[in-house]
Amino acid sequence: MSEHVRESGGKGWQMMQLEYQPEIMKQAGQLVLDAVIEHLAKLPDAPRSNLDRAEAVARELKEAPPEDGSDFEPLLRFLMDRVIPVSINTPHPSYMAYIPGGGLYASALADFIASATNRYAGVWFAAPALSRLEANVLDWFARWMDYPPTARGILTSGGSLANFSAIVAARKHYLGDDLCRGTVYMSNQTHHSVMKAAMLAGIPEKQIHVLDVDEQFKAIPEQFEQAIESDRRRGLKPFLLVGNAGTTNTGAIDPLDALADLAQKHDLWFHVDGAYGGFFRLTDEGKQKLHGIERSDSVVLDPHKGLFVPYGTGSLVVKDGERLRKAHMLEAEYLQDHSVPEGEVNPADYSPELSRFNRGLRVWLPLKLYGVSTFRKALQEKLDLAKSLYQKFLNEPNFEVLNQPELTVTAFRYRPPRGDINEFNRRLLKAINDSKKLFLSSTMLKGQFVIRTCILSFRTHRPEIEAAFDVIRYYAHKLAK
Repeated sequence: MSEHVRESGGKGWQMMQLEYQPEIMKQAGQLVLDAVIEHLAKLPDAPRSNLDRAEAVARELKEAPPEDGSDFEPLLRFLMDRVIPVSINTPHPSYMAYIPGGGLYASALADFIASATNRYAGVWFAAPALSRLEANVLDWFARWMDYPPTARGILTSGGSLANFSAIVAARKHYLGDDLCRGTVYMSNQTHHSVMKAAMLAGIPEKQIHVLDVDEQFKAIPEQFEQAIESDRRRGLKPFLLVGNAGTTNTGAIDPLDALADLAQKHDLWFHVDGAYGGFFRLTDEGKQKLHGIERSDSVVLDPHKGLFVPYGTGSLVVKDGERLRKAHMLEAEYLQDHSVPEGEVNPADYSPELSRFNRGLRVWLPLKLYGVSTFRKALQEKLDLAKSLYQKFLNEPNFEVLNQPELTVTAFRYRPPRGDINEFNRRLLKAINDSKKLFLSSTMLKGQFVIRTCILSFRTHRPEIEAAFDVIRYYAHKLAK
């Protein structure tokens, strides 16, 4: 192939021109396509993690910038053989740590189209049709949350920036420029990105209240109310109350209706972090469990979790879209040429970003290809698998489950006949992950070290759950001897 390229006037794959000829594009594209298909076909048999020489490999890869180009084929093989495998294999069906990211192939195709056509997605007038497709996606999200037509949203790189924009909108609406008195309320099971976002939004750290939870790791509304009333007496200005629609630690769902009542009573912005759990509302079971989310002022949803698209896809939907716009919109002389027709949305008016990747296609294309019903069935399957795994732990002697999973997270530990239980479970987790047959994570609950399983990959089905439990049980019994 390289000889053919040279005859075409190039220098092998060391192209002196930045623009490839059509034939070269086809050849390079086919090489990439073949490599990706081979990688995905081998995924079920691949190690669940490959971090044995991670530090050494990272040192070996440090290099100076290349003055001259290299051939494409060796670079591709280098990436597929030496770089990408040195990682936690998050797309694997037996990756059940943290919160899995699926990485739908259809989204990868959408990303290729978006990157290759390279349309500017920051303002409406630059790509009106693409802006409409992205707005459709966000309208669908709002509809699934039972938000009114006034809702507006943004696609972000993830839940962290989505939470940030939500807090900025709430801050602008309730505090204006008087940030020093603002106070925020959340449970100690809230994702740390929410606290970080509040700090970055200018809220003094001492005025971000992180409150205790009940035995099921849910927010306690009475504690929120006590903190709110205490702050008011001290001359502070409570403005934001955060609820969780599926915590990272245990998948717990806060009492959303009770928190909504509290926010309404005290005139606070009610924000729900549904990055992990929000899309379960597509199922009948999830809609019942997440009742009250429709009463929130804003909600974060991560398509790279519940819709299985690649990492780097979060979203925020705000019930009163005008509040989101007022918090983010600025005019500039160099943008005077653009206009937005009534009923259309200018992404930059609602987001911190002006230059931005066209994230809409990676969500729109899978939803159009498969239909919402396919995602609904997949999400319900994950709920059912979590119940099955939970029951296995209950039926097996010496295993202890610290939560009854509302969604798809189960926190468990093994009680050995002797020795320190925390130290035993640390060794158990290491043995499980070192086996490369399964990858799990850990957390601390009530001061105890526990192991987590989170089932959310579209590739994970009942055989993977059966195999996962067998691995866990085998190493627990082996270490307990």
